[in-house]
Amino acid sequence: MDAISYVGTECVQVLVQSFRSMTLAKQFFLAGGIVTAGAVLLVSLSVTNLIAQAVTRNAAAATALYVDSIIAPILPDLSTTQEIDPSVERALDETLSHGALGRRLVSFRLWSKDGKIIYSNDKKLMGLIVPPSEDRQSAFRGELVANYEEKDEDDNPLERESGGPLLEIYNPVLQPWSGEVVAVAEFYEDAEDVGASLTRVLLLTWLSILSVLALFFLVLSLIVFRGSSTIEAQRKVLKEQIADLDRLLRQNTELGKRVQKASQQTAALNEQFLRKVGADIHDGPVQLLAYATMRVDSPAIRSGVGLEVDRKHEVGLIKRSLEDAIHELRSICRGLVLPEIENLPIEQVLDHVVSSYRSRTGADVSLVTEPASCSISPSARICAYRFVQEALNNGWLHAQGKGQFVEQRITHDMLTITVGDEGPGFDLATVWSGRLGLSGMRERIESIGGRFKILTSSSGTILTMFLTISETSAL
Repeated sequence: MDAISYVGTECVQVLVQSFRSMTLAKQFFLAGGIVTAGAVLLVSLSVTNLIAQAVTRNAAAATALYVDSIIAPILPDLSTTQEIDPSVERALDETLSHGALGRRLVSFRLWSKDGKIIYSNDKKLMGLIVPPSEDRQSAFRGELVANYEEKDEDDNPLERESGGPLLEIYNPVLQPWSGEVVAVAEFYEDAEDVGASLTRVLLLTWLSILSVLALFFLVLSLIVFRGSSTIEAQRKVLKEQIADLDRLLRQNTELGKRVQKASQQTAALNEQFLRKVGADIHDGPVQLLAYATMRVDSPAIRSGVGLEVDRKHEVGLIKRSLEDAIHELRSICRGLVLPEIENLPIEQVLDHVVSSYRSRTGADVSLVTEPASCSISPSARICAYRFVQEALNNGWLHAQGKGQFVEQRITHDMLTITVGDEGPGFDLATVWSGRLGLSGMRERIESIGGRFKILTSSSGTILTMFLTISETSAL
């Protein structure tokens, strides 16, 4: 029993789980179909039972009225006697065996109040006393009782031999002047026509109820399916929006981490850059200024002793040192200050940085650009300017500007800028620790969501930056 109970519980759980996994429309269709089928069965049984009772009672009432109108004049005053004399018996035999009654009635009995059969067309039953049945008691209370019976439902051989359905009728026999029930006539009528009419009515009733409820259920199902379709579509859109939101949140989290990391690294790079600028100033302009100061303290300048040509020579040396210091300071400043590129398209920004590099170094740099079909943010243009500037300077420093080129492409939403040379290359294993310029380029590009790529070999070096334009538009 425990195993059977366990299996039954598992089956119920599987069915419940399967039902819950269905869409609302399918759940409604299944549950509604079961409820509708139950409603059709219940309503049909109730209505057809009422119709069957009404049809049976109406048919019985018509037959009872007909029989009563023919039999009543023949019967004696049963309020004073409970016996049928032979002449009345013969008259009843003649009436019940011929004509319309003979064709319609299969069996006839007349009951007295004490349960005695005072007349029957089956003479063997006359005189028998049978305890009153519920139907006979109802008839003695003045009610007309009618039952529709199939041919195998009666225990009397005479009724069973009729070969068709029967209408069993208990009709109270009333005293004309007082209305008192003095006897009950029990008779069985051939109900072939009644059965056919009843079957036809019941069939039409079942079909009508089934059609109405089925139409009602189908209309509701269409409404529910339409609503369910709308809900499923909205649920799908909502899931997609949630997935997009989750993806954006992950991207924002990742970008936040990258920005935080880039900020930390930028602070360190700024310190390194300041040290580099300080070193450049110290090793260049400061040394020249120190040399000029030293020459100012020379005897030819301070004491005024010596030839005029010596003083002119010293002044020339001081002037050249000061001019060289000013030139180097201007060069350092040009590297620190950006030109006006806020309103320039990306191709003009790149042309500006390449032209400046050409005029400063005299190197022959190949430049290939294409117009941008969408707006590129100032942060992306500044990043591109600094990337190309630093990459060209590195190429001049380490490859003497040999075979330098700059290419810019825009594919869909991706900005790609490539700077290369034909120098001897370098060791990638030590590049990040030893090359401040490359580290600065990478951190600058990654800080606005881009990617930085290096390819280097003995035949040259290629630096590439990738920026998604839409992701940098708000920066």
